[in-house]
This record gives sequence, C-alpha cells and structure tokens, in this order.
Amino acid sequence: MKAAVLYEYNEPLVIEEVELDPPKAGEVQVKTGAAGVCRSDLHFMKGQARTILPAVLGHEASGTVEAVGEGVTTVKPGDRIILSFVPNCGRCQYCTTGRPNLCDLHASTAGTLFDGTMRLHKGDQRISHFGKVACFAEHMVVPEAGCIPVSEDVPMEVACLIGCSVTTGVGAAVLNAQITPGSSVAVVGCGGVGLNVIQGARLMNASKVIAVDINEGALEFATKFGATDSVNAKHEDPVARVKELTGGQGADYTFEVFGSGETVETAYAMARKGGTCTVVGIAPQGDQANIEAVTLVRSEKVLKGTYYGSARCHVDMPRIVDMYQSGKLSIDDIVTRRYSLDDINEAYEDLDNIGIGRGVIVFP
Repeated sequence: MKAAVLYEYNEPLVIEEVELDPPKAGEVQVKTGAAGVCRSDLHFMKGQARTILPAVLGHEASGTVEAVGEGVTTVKPGDRIILSFVPNCGRCQYCTTGRPNLCDLHASTAGTLFDGTMRLHKGDQRISHFGKVACFAEHMVVPEAGCIPVSEDVPMEVACLIGCSVTTGVGAAVLNAQITPGSSVAVVGCGGVGLNVIQGARLMNASKVIAVDINEGALEFATKFGATDSVNAKHEDPVARVKELTGGQGADYTFEVFGSGETVETAYAMARKGGTCTVVGIAPQGDQANIEAVTLVRSEKVLKGTYYGSARCHVDMPRIVDMYQSGKLSIDDIVTRRYSLDDINEAYEDLDNIGIGRGVIVFP
C-alpha cells in the first residue's frame, strides 16, 4: 500500500509503497477514508517532539473496516468508524477511574500497537504507528478499542475531524473547563482545534467569546463558529485588549490552543481573578511557560491542562456526532483545503502558511 513515511526530522515525508501485516487478536484493519492535517503531526516532522523512526504519522482519521482479528466483537467488515488516537486498555488506573484519555498502557507502548510490536514495515525495516493510528497511509491496523462506529450519513471528512480537532476543542470547553452560561471566554489560537473551543463555548452559552490570533483571516473565519469579538495579537497587546473587552477584569475562561510557552503565558495573563486558564495546545518538548507563582495564590487563578478534550471517546464522540447531525455543531465548514496523499508535504506547508480552517487528506 502507499504511505507517507517520516525517516528524518526536518525532512519531507516520503511517499512510497510499504507493507501492512494483517490484524492480530483484538485488532482491526481499516481502509482510510480521510485524515486531518493537524499541527501535532507537524511537531514530529520538525523534531519538536520525538517518536520511533521511521514512522507513519497521522492521528485524525476515519475509515471503513476491512477485516478483524480474533476476538473482535464491536465492529465488523463494512462498518464506518472514527479512529481514536488514544485507544485505551480499560484496565489501568486511569481507565477504571473514568479518564481513558490518560491510559497508561497506551502511553507506555507509544509507536507500536498494544502488544509492543508493529504491523507496518518495508522489507525487514519496521515502521512505527503514530498514535496507534498511522493514517497517512491507504490502510491501517489499529486496536479495536480505538474504533468508534459512525453512521453512513456522516461524511468521512467530518468523521475524521471528530477523531481529533472537534473532540479536543469542544471537549476542552464542555468537559474540562465546564464553561458556565453567561461567562466571558478568550481563545488564543484559532486553528482547527481553536475553532472547536469557540464552538464549545457557544454551546455552553458564553456571553462573550473572544478569538485571539495573529492571522486576520483566521480571526474573520472564527466569527462563523461563534466568536463575538476578535483580537489580532500581531497589531495590539492581546492581554490589554481582552481586559478592555471584559470591563477591565479579564476573561472568566481562557484557552491556549496554539502550543507554545509564550501563548500559555498570554492565555494565563488574560484570565481574570478567580478565572480558569486551560491549556489545550501541544507545545514543543522542553518549551517552558514563565508563570509568576504568587499570582496563583493572590488571584486564585486556575491553570490546568486538557488532553484530547478530557473525552471518553466511546461515550463522547457519539454525542458529538449527534450534535453535528442536529445542527448544533458546524463541522463541514471547518474543512477549507483538500489534498491527495501524494500532496501531503504541500498540505503541511499550507498549514504553516495559510492557517485558516483545517486541511484534509481525502482517500479514494
């Protein structure tokens, strides 16, 4: 099959033929339908985060089940599915206490499937599976636990975005921060995930949703998803402007959705006394945020992180599908660029240079 393989950091992905072994017990073979062009993969391409090389990246995906391994009971060939990039074991402390997004077994087997081995290879050279998904390829072998069935009337492009950006963004606002009605919200970073934080704030009936970015086009685009105000941090002090828009206090809830220490500091600074700053973006490894410790005490601010929107994928993704089907979430309009797998390097150049909405790799 054809796949995009990362052999070296800071080098283009190599589009080539690789081999995929059939699924073992508890695994599922999937024909890829669509894959999102997400900044998290870009961190690995640039070497800002590390994985086992060579690797097939890609973690935001949808597809159709082709075959199942021994013991698989929840999906069958022909089923359309959303892929979770944190398939959970169901047995560790985090899984059994309702936090499957923090599954220990998944974390300890990064780059492989749950048994510590790989199905991807080129001859004798093994190739790792990013997020146990590895969707920058025509086919995938994934854990059964990462498969969430979805109805045929949900487009593959929409289903793939629910696999990451929609769940991460909406979950950050609704499940993690739990925004209260009438609150003010500021969202720093208005890419694919940030747009969904904005949608989540709208769902929670926030009174003011302030989009913060350095891209004027992204700010204008954000108004389509619920932003009531915008701040261009390239042209004005974003902290001062957010405080001005909130009566001098700062926002009740702020979200960092870009992924850097600097933007974490910005989001924290624009939260009011007693406010909550939620960090959503994945910063490069080693990047630091300089927070004045005493402000946590004197201002009683809350600074916290959320991974994958703090979602329980098998519970929350079907709910997000329902919200999409009932018109409460706009997902189709997030997709602004479409590519073939052959054009994936161009897709990631566009992510850096355009930065409006979400690009999607579409598979025939």
